[in-house]
Amino acid sequence: MLVVGASATGVQLAAEIRCSGRTVAISVGSHTRLPRSYRGHDTWWWLEQTGLLDEMTAEVSDLQRARAQPSFQLVGGPDGRRLDLGTLRDMGVRIVGRTIGVAGTTLCLRDDLPKTSVAAQAALERLLARIDIVADVFGAPPAAGAARVLDLGSSPTALDLRTEGIRTVLWATGYGRNYSWLKVPVLDEAGEVLHDGGITPSPGLYVLGLNFLRRRRSHFIDGVGLDAEDLAQHIDCYVARSHRAAA
Repeated sequence: MLVVGASATGVQLAAEIRCSGRTVAISVGSHTRLPRSYRGHDTWWWLEQTGLLDEMTAEVSDLQRARAQPSFQLVGGPDGRRLDLGTLRDMGVRIVGRTIGVAGTTLCLRDDLPKTSVAAQAALERLLARIDIVADVFGAPPAAGAARVLDLGSSPTALDLRTEGIRTVLWATGYGRNYSWLKVPVLDEAGEVLHDGGITPSPGLYVLGLNFLRRRRSHFIDGVGLDAEDLAQHIDCYVARSHRAAA
């Protein structure tokens, strides 16, 4: 079994399938490591306390990069267990690099595990350092091992699925948006909707639910409502102006 993608869905699938007794490999690209809990609280609680999820688009230096960040490697469940690539490796899951193509039964891979691991480690340490500032104010207990360094080694540049006995491939790489149905000139060269906080160049056309639309939590369930409130005010003003113009 091969899982392609190492964000939240990919690592959870790999872990669950491995627990069923099957041999599993996971192809890893960019990913975001986070402990399930840290310094006495769920990590999500700390994200709320630090205000990270409420950061606005104007507060980040590279909005395009922020919008492209992969989802957190977090797993829900009553046991509050941690799940990352180190956990999977310890379970016996084989870790390989990013999938870049397929030729027949051969999967073409990038030998980039050290690079992606270092990037994920740096992001993890930055986030924990930010949490630590707030956690110290709360007097939270110290945490050990949350930022352990993972040495995942190198990756082969090719994997023959037939030779490896891999008969099933699960793609956990997210999805690409397709706006071919949208007959309004509001798309950029990459096919994404142009917008400023959900307000498109076409008067009266708005979007919601996109990554970092207005704030970091925009694409989460508890973030869409906040963006909707902001846009509702703009829509109300637009409708009022339209009515006045029509009159």
